[in-house]
Amino acid sequence: MVYQDSQKTLTLSPRLTEPLNQALRDQLDSSTLARVLQARGVHDISQIDTHICQLLAAADLMGIDTAVTLIDTAIDQGERILIVGDFDCDGATSTALMVRVLRQMGALVDFLVPDRFKFGYGLTPQIVEHGAALYRPNLIITVDNGISSHDGVATAHQMGIKVVITDHHLTTKPSPPADAVVNPNQLGCHFGSRYLVGVGVAFYVMGRLAKHRRQLGKSSASVAKYLDLVALGTIADLGVLDKNNRILVTHGLQLIHQGQCVVGILAILEQAGRQYQTITSDDFGFAIAPRINAAGRMDNMRIGVECLLTDDWGEAHRLASKLNQLNQARRHVEMSMKDDAIAIVQSLSEFDETPPKGIVLYQDDWHQGVIGIVAGRLKEKLYRPSIVFAPADTALVGKSDDIKGSARSIAGIHIRDVIESVALAHPDLIKHFGGHAMAAGLTIQKADFERFNQALQAVLLDFDDDVFYEQKFTDGALLPDEFSLSFVDRLKNISVWGNGFVPPVFDGKFEVINHRILKDKHLKLSLKMAGVQYPIDAIWFNYQADSWDYRAFGVHILYTLDINEWQGSQSLQLVIKDLAVMSVAALSV
Repeated sequence: MVYQDSQKTLTLSPRLTEPLNQALRDQLDSSTLARVLQARGVHDISQIDTHICQLLAAADLMGIDTAVTLIDTAIDQGERILIVGDFDCDGATSTALMVRVLRQMGALVDFLVPDRFKFGYGLTPQIVEHGAALYRPNLIITVDNGISSHDGVATAHQMGIKVVITDHHLTTKPSPPADAVVNPNQLGCHFGSRYLVGVGVAFYVMGRLAKHRRQLGKSSASVAKYLDLVALGTIADLGVLDKNNRILVTHGLQLIHQGQCVVGILAILEQAGRQYQTITSDDFGFAIAPRINAAGRMDNMRIGVECLLTDDWGEAHRLASKLNQLNQARRHVEMSMKDDAIAIVQSLSEFDETPPKGIVLYQDDWHQGVIGIVAGRLKEKLYRPSIVFAPADTALVGKSDDIKGSARSIAGIHIRDVIESVALAHPDLIKHFGGHAMAAGLTIQKADFERFNQALQAVLLDFDDDVFYEQKFTDGALLPDEFSLSFVDRLKNISVWGNGFVPPVFDGKFEVINHRILKDKHLKLSLKMAGVQYPIDAIWFNYQADSWDYRAFGVHILYTLDINEWQGSQSLQLVIKDLAVMSVAALSV
């Protein structure tokens, strides 16, 4: 046997580009852990302290005391309160948290989640009128929406309804003239974290209210017992895991590990085949959130909220089963739309292998509830900011000529700001828009689709070409003794990982002992590394066939660490993110 050396390696950038902090290394007794944490802005282990007392003070949230006074008075006077939520997982958890806490305080409270197919997003005049007819509220509290709802607030005030807005979305304009506005991203707010999601803001408002009522000897509630909802909503909404959010998520996970969470979460985990005792923040994003989001995408988010509100196991199981069915339907629609979208992109680029700087697509038969997921899939496959539109016909206001778009972006392109640039250059083009750096939504007229596409491409031309090439980062190589269950366990438990505090990813060069293909789409490898006395298992899910050679002898891989559990035993497993074949084996001649 001889080995043909092709010397192919991955092109990777080190995540840590500054000298290693030796003090941090000594605190952790590990160069690798110090390198990982320092690359994420940690320079002292006090920065990963997640004691609950480390949370930022609620008093620093602009408008919170005004909101507390209004809600407190409404409870005392027996006024009817209506929570108006959003149709995603953050909105569902925000709604469930507020309803649970307010009911525990004795409030007369109902909730309404706008049907995205009838009302669209936010506190619109239509949803105010609809909610008023159904519930006759004295006070409306928005969760995870409202910061752009000037018309909705005006309609509520005309009807004699007070409004408290709790939101987290970005805005460059003055807040609506609500009776109170709580949003860490509103103009003039100097709260220490801009990264609370909707359920995080709801937690702060309810926590401040509970403390206020306890001090006055009134009926109150334990808000910290619902940190499971805060953790779920934070991860589901891709909240940046700064220290404050890491504290919230850590304590929420602990509640679930102890089984001290709402039964709806336990029921959904059962449907997903996950054990509550061992779930990680990844399970929020991959197992629970998609099932709750499916309610808002395919039907009505009320199903998801009710699953998080019930304390009856049988009802929770019934609702979780319904969510699972909706998620399966969502996946079927998504796969069909994604295939359509890829075919369109391929046809457009038939004579040009380089896709445009932005992907903008629309089809008359696409499903409005799934466009965000499809945009995300396109962004991942093509590494381009992607906007997918679908018809915006509404059952209550009649057929519309509007189309609604959902955008997903890449590092270096703040998609909400890009859309705002288009709106400023073409004031008559975009009817509504809002969102974040990585995700946004907008509404335009169908007749303006091509004009919008051209306007977006013109804005994206100002970005350097380098932005549109994905930079792959590594936290470096592991030492031989770090290929162990104990190191993986320490890595998993040193912090929660997610957006803004990305999971560690390492790279290394290995010899291939053997390989096999699982289910025609996953590549399973057994690897050998100098200094490691046992074979190392690795798996590449949905592997790229054109990057693999069955004769591979030497490989360079980018990977994360995982623990594989099988028939009651645990073993180390590398999860491959990218791979290059360095050398192949051939029969000697």
